[in-house]
Amino acid sequence: MAAKKRPIGAHVPVGGGLVKKGLAEADAIGAEVIQIFIGSPRGWALPRVEASLAERFRNECAERKLPVYVHASYLLNLASPDKDALQKSVEHLRAALVESAKLGAVGVVVHAGSSKDGDRDAALRRIGPAYRAVLDNAPDSVRLLVEPTAGASNAMAHTFETTAEYLDAVGIREVGLCLDTCHLHAAGEPLADAKALAASLKTLTDDIGPGRIGLVHYNDSRDPQGSRRDRHATLGEGLLGDRGLRAAARTPLLKDIPLVTETDTREHDVAYAKKLARG
Repeated sequence: MAAKKRPIGAHVPVGGGLVKKGLAEADAIGAEVIQIFIGSPRGWALPRVEASLAERFRNECAERKLPVYVHASYLLNLASPDKDALQKSVEHLRAALVESAKLGAVGVVVHAGSSKDGDRDAALRRIGPAYRAVLDNAPDSVRLLVEPTAGASNAMAHTFETTAEYLDAVGIREVGLCLDTCHLHAAGEPLADAKALAASLKTLTDDIGPGRIGLVHYNDSRDPQGSRRDRHATLGEGLLGDRGLRAAARTPLLKDIPLVTETDTREHDVAYAKKLARG
């Protein structure tokens, strides 16, 4: 029996409708997995999906055998020292999990956030209770995936080391990781060094436990390694380059993890990702 291929796809726009726009785009670009927003990525309004539309979308994705991930609002920060912002983040993320379950989504991605005031120790003490509040009575069909950021503005998780510390503070085995190749490159991790990347991922896995990485955001970078700048580039046209992208796709601990590109050049990047990942 042939080995099952890992799905490769893209974040697709759904502004014209989950099915009419989102799935049509997925079909057009040859996506085998998609990521979507189900609300404004830069707003606080709680995400909501009308029941009949959610059912239709879920059924259409099931027919296509198309896994779906949802990206939560960029505003969410479960490490915030601001009590109001922290509470809104908890409520918003809980709602995102509920609505994503209606869509049949595999996971919800949320950025690891920032301490804001630079007090990392206090922020680490906050995130455990915050994540427990999010997951209290949340649907267990959708996995919550934390995405380390590029490292700017008192980031709570960006390098492999800070990510392991963050997940230890979260303290919930079911919470997984979404790694972004652009973010890791910007944080200073040597993705182009295949041996160093494999060793770093093994250390991370030893620290946090196996099976925690659930998704890879597969993006090139417009900025050099260690820049701490989160600016995605079209695959093959950035400073991470083919060497780093190929190493990230083929390193043993990531080789079966779905890849999702997050650029405006979706058709090109899905095809390019398939070429790099599958040779």
